[in-house]
Amino acid sequence: MERYRIRRLRAALLAFTAAGGLLLTGCGAGGTGDSGDHSSADGATGFPAPDYSRGTGEQDGDRDSDSPDDESREVAPSPDYLSTFALDVDTASYGYARRTLADGQRPDPSTIRPEEFVNSFRQDYERPDGNGFTVTVDGARTDKEDWSLIRVGLATRGAQEQGDERPPAALTFVIDISGSMAEPGRLDLAQESLGVMTDRLRDDDSVAIVTFSDQAETVLPMTRLDGNRDEIHEAIDDLEPTFSTNLGAGVETGYATAVEGLREGATNRVVLVSDALANDGDTDPDSILERIDGARREHGITLFGVGVGSDYGDALMERLADKGDGHTTYVSDPDEARTVFCEQLPKNIDLTARDAKAQVAFDPETVAEFRLVGYDNRRVADEDFRDDRVDGGEVGPGHTVTALYAVRTEPGADGHLATATVRWQDPDTRTPHEESGQLESDSLDDSVWSASPRFQVTAVAAYFADALRRGDDRWTSLPGARPLSDLAERADDLADTTEDKSVRELAETIGRARHLGD
Repeated sequence: MERYRIRRLRAALLAFTAAGGLLLTGCGAGGTGDSGDHSSADGATGFPAPDYSRGTGEQDGDRDSDSPDDESREVAPSPDYLSTFALDVDTASYGYARRTLADGQRPDPSTIRPEEFVNSFRQDYERPDGNGFTVTVDGARTDKEDWSLIRVGLATRGAQEQGDERPPAALTFVIDISGSMAEPGRLDLAQESLGVMTDRLRDDDSVAIVTFSDQAETVLPMTRLDGNRDEIHEAIDDLEPTFSTNLGAGVETGYATAVEGLREGATNRVVLVSDALANDGDTDPDSILERIDGARREHGITLFGVGVGSDYGDALMERLADKGDGHTTYVSDPDEARTVFCEQLPKNIDLTARDAKAQVAFDPETVAEFRLVGYDNRRVADEDFRDDRVDGGEVGPGHTVTALYAVRTEPGADGHLATATVRWQDPDTRTPHEESGQLESDSLDDSVWSASPRFQVTAVAAYFADALRRGDDRWTSLPGARPLSDLAERADDLADTTEDKSVRELAETIGRARHLGD
């Protein structure tokens, strides 16, 4: 799979101009888009995301009634200027890298997904009042001539804003009890976390438990928390590791149990807790998910993967979550597990957007080339941006999604650089909406290291992933890359500035990697 699509825009611009000229529209300064819910980006300036629906066989009546008008489609840039991807809020790659480095080993470069490093840290984006997203676009110049880092930030409403208004949750926990889960920090960690979570869930929430080793078994059907917490605790406490790992059987039985206990008006989700070291039965994620595809699509049941263990099937868990319209995280200690299952619970079980995709349109007069950092498995064909039949990402309240681009501007570039548009469907009505944000060249900070603290944290996380991924021959290093010693020092200073524990942990993790050799 192609790791980076490097677009060289000047030749394409000349060809497009020769064919009839390119009308450049005006645009505002870099910053956030309007936080209201809009059906389209009609009010956006700069390059809008083009509407490909004409010519794809889609009828006018099938499109959103507020989609961009004909003039917007005529001035939209050629697809050569576009970057399109499905949103992703996974963080497992960073969590597993931290665990591996803490154990005194460098992670395999193939397990490093830079977007998951970047998305592991809190951002400072404005948030919308209701469902949907705000769009923030900013950037800063690197010390490599004409290269900048551009950050596209998307944010949903705060998780705390929904309070008791969130719909009830119907959670089917699919728990790996294979022999490999006997290692400390696996099944015991899952049991402790689930026990705490059971006490934190609301009375109107429901829980089912499925276990799997060589076979799968439903040990607790869908059960309301109200009056039944002792029964749920007992089922969790009785879990014991047994034999091999038939993950396919576990997922299939888990979805069957979720469908049987389906609650209308609730958030129905399968939560897979495993080291994902499948060694029995069907181990192919495409095959596993194909067998339960009807439940996933018809009932909207999403998959949340929680990885555990020093040996961890990162690739398998990530592919399962992608195919299951969900996301993954990784936990290595009780504090992390408690954060995931308790403090972050609303983000992990509720949805504010379905099939969310982003498209960034770069201005060919000011941008010479660009590449998206990461999202290798989340790329979407540019023409599928507004095709709502094409899967995107599922995002919940309290989430932020960050996409970082390495961008080389034309010498002396002045004016509009990029327009970022996010498109999503309402989780209940499936009505599509869009929001956009712009970036101007004069909004670029002079240096990455004089930008806002949160932008600098983003840069450090991306450069750290860049350093760990070296050795992968499909990888192209970021411009302005810094040695690990410099990144560790910057992260340490940023931890003081932000007073953020996770940034302090980043500095310590980079320090461990440094001691193992750049």
